[in-house]
Order: sequence, then structure tokens, then C-alpha cells
Amino acid sequence: MARQQFTPEQHSVRVLKVGERVRHVLSELLTRQEVHDDTLSAHSVSVTEVRMTPDLRNATVFVKPLLGASEDDVVTALRQNTAFFQREVAQRLGLKFAPKLKFRSDESFDEADRIDRLLADPRVTRDLGGTDE
Repeated sequence: MARQQFTPEQHSVRVLKVGERVRHVLSELLTRQEVHDDTLSAHSVSVTEVRMTPDLRNATVFVKPLLGASEDDVVTALRQNTAFFQREVAQRLGLKFAPKLKFRSDESFDEADRIDRLLADPRVTRDLGGTDE
């Protein structure tokens, strides 16, 4: 069978789709508390994003515990259970290779808060035309 040639646009769409499927599987596992870990059972964890490498062999998983409590403990617990998550993702998605998962804390919310605080600064508001002097 001839090998299919993908354009860069199609390739990136495939990478995005697989990343989204991985995110859904991980979210489902965490929501149903299928992993037997006391730390993960005690917290609600949101999988905010999964970034796949173009060869689909590595995935960086960004997570955020709800209410931001014990973020380091949750990420540590996820890293300790990586083998379980990789096995479940491989079984449920039926990929040729199981992606290696790397769990990271999602800092995008903190960055958004910082930007909001900067924009709320009276000097910035004045420069944007919020008040006339």
C-alpha cells in the first residue's frame, strides 16, 4: 500500500486531533477516579491542554487542580501514575505508539491574571483613553 503524503496543514490538524483525544481520555480517567491514588481522588483536576509532538510519540499534558489547591502535590501524583495513564491512553485510542506523557502545571491562568492587573492599572487606563484629565 502506498504511503500517504500529508501537507503541513493536514499534519498539524492530525496532531491537534490526537492531542484533543488524549485530553478527553485523561479527563475521563480523572473524572471517574479510575486511578487509585489518594491525592488524585481528593482533588478535582482539569486537563486544560495536551500538546503533541509531530511524530505523536510525546505529549505534554497541562493540568490545573480546581481551586488551585495543592498544585505541586497533584502534579507529583500524576507523574507517579504516568505508566497507568500511558497504558490507558494507548488502549483507548488504539495508536501505533503510546505517547509518553509529561505532566506540567498550567501557568496560563496566572499569566492572564497578571495581564488583567496590568490593564487595570490607572496609568494604563488613562493611556487607553479611559479617563480624560
